[in-house]
Amino acid sequence: MLGLFNTLQLGARALQANQLGVEVTGQNLANSSNAAYSRQRLVLSTSLTTPTAFGLQGTGVQVTSIEQVRDTMLDGEMRDESSVSGYWSSQQNSLQNAQTQLGEFLNINSTSTSGSSGLSDQINNLFNAFQSVATNPTSIPQRGSLVNQAQTLASGFNNASQQLSTLNGNLNTSVSNNVTAANQLLSQIASLNSQIAKATATGGSANDLNDTREQDLENLAGIVNIQTTTNANGTVDVSIGGTQMISGIKTLDTLKTYDPGNGQLLVGTANGGTPLTLTGGAIQGTIDTRDGALKTLRDGLDTLASSLITQVNGIYSGGYDLNGGTGQPLFTGTDAGTIGVNSALQTDPSLVQAAGVSGATGDNSVALALAQLGQKSLAGLGNQTFSSAFASQVGTFGFALSNANAQVDNSTSVTGMLQNQRDSVSGVSIEEEVANLITYQQAYTASSKIITTVDQMLQTVLSLKT
Repeated sequence: MLGLFNTLQLGARALQANQLGVEVTGQNLANSSNAAYSRQRLVLSTSLTTPTAFGLQGTGVQVTSIEQVRDTMLDGEMRDESSVSGYWSSQQNSLQNAQTQLGEFLNINSTSTSGSSGLSDQINNLFNAFQSVATNPTSIPQRGSLVNQAQTLASGFNNASQQLSTLNGNLNTSVSNNVTAANQLLSQIASLNSQIAKATATGGSANDLNDTREQDLENLAGIVNIQTTTNANGTVDVSIGGTQMISGIKTLDTLKTYDPGNGQLLVGTANGGTPLTLTGGAIQGTIDTRDGALKTLRDGLDTLASSLITQVNGIYSGGYDLNGGTGQPLFTGTDAGTIGVNSALQTDPSLVQAAGVSGATGDNSVALALAQLGQKSLAGLGNQTFSSAFASQVGTFGFALSNANAQVDNSTSVTGMLQNQRDSVSGVSIEEEVANLITYQQAYTASSKIITTVDQMLQTVLSLKT
């Protein structure tokens, strides 16, 4: 037999176990709305048995541990999907920002709030102005209108180029900011590893620290793709692009940006100086947008402007103005950022070289050739006209944005599915926790009655001596 005092201890252990059960349940309920929290449960086992004349007899219950309910495979899948989501969300945000800023210039928006036309209309207006001069070659107002249209088109190219340059700078800044955020998360993860290692070294648990670290890991994965390995002491090693950044409680390296020589920032390791090949996360999404869709658009506009300058000037410079002058260009510059209009024409439209013969003021052969140039397919533009080449560039940009939107939708669906699966394992069910609370409460009450009963029995025994 256990005896009264051992039975009293049995009741005390039962009280403690059920009280701890109430506390764990309360912790779960308090964090029921915390998305980063994984529910905990009390793990109980029978106390050591003791030999008696009747055989081994149980001594009650003991708390084995407070266990965190997690599925490490789902956590890994969530981190992987965070990288995918971060990559496409970054592309979507960058392209939508470009669409907002460039919509008017590129005729992407269906309506213009300012009432001004975009580059597509401006290109067409230029060749229509050439046609108007060809129709009435001696008209100064028509020549003035041509100069104005040329200036409007040049300004349109300049504005679009400036906007793209600004966007490029903003994306470089975004890469730098994300590198700073990633380094901060790496520091936090290493610090949490240290705290977790200390907690587990004494046989304890670090459930709340694990939750915080997992959230940091998922946030880091959203910025840059990571690979992780869990160690026996509960710490997690972290690698980025094949380079180990964290080993246990030590931070081996951090990230930095570097310029490969073209002004377009890339990412490498700060200590090792190793360029990193990234495959996901917001940083790579930003880099791919900057060096992909937006660079294609920038290069396309430069090619279009350069071809326009070359082709128009090639015909125009051989013409003659109303004063018999010749050999001057209509456009100056070399690309979308530098294209301009001969300043002499802005003060004297009579200098427009529309005639093909000197002194023939009514001749329109050069103006007519320039008007027809707008419908000519050019090898330098992929055998497309100026308008169709521009439409193709805008279409490529639009496809990139549409693809990013679709990929974000897909990633959102996958993330939602994984989150639901993880919630079914690690999430807090209020109904289940309330049921557990009632169970622990009743068990606590019953355990207290054991102690009360034993106390009464002890009082009876003590009274026998008197």
